[in-house]
Amino acid sequence: MTKKTIMLVCSAGMSTSLLVTKMQKAADAEGIEADIFAVSASDADNNIANKPVDVLLLGPQVRFMKADFEKRLESKGIPLDIINMADYGMMNGEKVLQQALTLIGDK
Repeated sequence: MTKKTIMLVCSAGMSTSLLVTKMQKAADAEGIEADIFAVSASDADNNIANKPVDVLLLGPQVRFMKADFEKRLESKGIPLDIINMADYGMMNGEKVLQQALTLIGDK
């Protein structure tokens, strides 16, 4: 399995950093090579342009931006979804990691 690059987008990039840590731990525990990182919505375009991102997950607080991101990602073929609010609230790294892998087509 090749290394997966998972980008999380939230309003400031702060609240999601704990979720990134939990997702990384879950990936390590399953032997999955993953580069998981969080950025603010305003910084997302820079990261998409400069990094080969496999999947983009939006935090529940920026779910209203989904259509906008879909337009931006259309030509790149990057799957996009909104993190389940309960999983986000519980900081369930395993569940959110599985969501990302499913979108990539790896699970």
